[in-house]
Amino acid sequence: MVTNASKIETKTYISERYGLFIALGLIAFFFIMRISGLLYVVELRVMNIFIMIAGILTAIKALRRMSPEEFTYFKGMGTGILTGIVGSVLFGLFIFFYVSFLDTGLMQSIIENEPMGRFMNPYIVSVIIVVEGIASALLVTFVLMNYLDPTKMH
Repeated sequence: MVTNASKIETKTYISERYGLFIALGLIAFFFIMRISGLLYVVELRVMNIFIMIAGILTAIKALRRMSPEEFTYFKGMGTGILTGIVGSVLFGLFIFFYVSFLDTGLMQSIIENEPMGRFMNPYIVSVIIVVEGIASALLVTFVLMNYLDPTKMH
């Protein structure tokens, strides 16, 4: 017998699992950019959205696969948003530790070269990344759930 608590636990597990995959993808992309010397090309950050799309889409499809009879628009929205939040927060924590302890030169470069750099510190940089990631997750989830409209799936 599947209880309400186990359904919530399953949804959370899906979000945690795929959120972790999003964070690992973002971290891998960060290191690829770092190694290739393209870390300072801000426009390439748009590629992060593809990592977010892949993680959220996979999470929503996993939820639909686990309980197709109960899959609704709002359950898909909740799973997608929570997945994006988990991935964004984990990536934000990584960036905080990276610029605070592993590469303080990167933080110094942000301070010197960014328009609002003089107001930046590792905390603010991390929070900006998390907020940006959550905003992306909201948009991506909204678009994907309208694309994967549960009322049309059979």
